[in-house]
Amino acid sequence: MKILMVCLGNICRSPIAEGILKKKNKQHLFTLIESAGTADYHVGKNPDKRAIEIAKQNNIDIEKYTARQFKQADFKKYDIIYAMDQNNYQNLKKLATNIKEEEKIKLILNEIEPNSNKSVPDPYYGHKDGFEIIFKLLNNACDKLIENIE
Repeated sequence: MKILMVCLGNICRSPIAEGILKKKNKQHLFTLIESAGTADYHVGKNPDKRAIEIAKQNNIDIEKYTARQFKQADFKKYDIIYAMDQNNYQNLKKLATNIKEEEKIKLILNEIEPNSNKSVPDPYYGHKDGFEIIFKLLNNACDKLIENIE
């Protein structure tokens, strides 16, 4: 199974989610785990320093990850595409060209609270504590994701 985590710029939430799921992939349930952004603001850049720091505090190294923008070809490459929030979910839905592609798109926090359609808050304009909050949310979501697939 191939998983893609998607947020806006691919420097905060989605690389953290990618790092968490890679660390938890001990049974090798997933053959590919990556991340992307719906916008091109940070293409080619490494994650936000605060994202790197919170990941490092949890023994996850995302320092060398490089932001990229979501591409149409990603619908064919990945089995599940997890959006971090409603805006990116809607942006991805607009890019889908058929029902099969649309069905691959899911909100990651629905893994914790099915059908709640909650968003992972964007910590970019906030302080360090926002990164701690989203790390906990994404960590819990990744635990549930694995549990639901096993």
